[in-house]
Amino acid sequence: MEFISTSAAPAAIGPYSQAVKLGNLLFTSGQIPLGLDGQIVEGGIKEQAVQVFENLKGVLEAAGSSFGQVVKATVFLKDMGQFGELNEIYATYFGDHKPARSTVEVARLPRDVFVEIELIAVIPVEI
Repeated sequence: MEFISTSAAPAAIGPYSQAVKLGNLLFTSGQIPLGLDGQIVEGGIKEQAVQVFENLKGVLEAAGSSFGQVVKATVFLKDMGQFGELNEIYATYFGDHKPARSTVEVARLPRDVFVEIELIAVIPVEI
């Protein structure tokens, strides 16, 4: 087991790792829309979703993976009414790649943000 840490995503705000690599699998912690300075990104669901995906991109790349290697996404939304707007941003990062996904509305997220996303991805094995 290897713990992934990168400066390409905000530092963890609690006692956890940005991601854990186990064999050729990567499990990211949930990312919220924090900039690298640790501050919440201003704006609505779209701006926050972009920041979440940029954070996830940094973690994926640090582990040797990418959005094209994601097998499962779990999305936590503050308001399911924002599902369509979230999907617009989601599609720009995944394109034709369509990993399994769960999306749930939750009562509250850390720092009262609109969205949190965690991923499970494969890390390609070099031969």
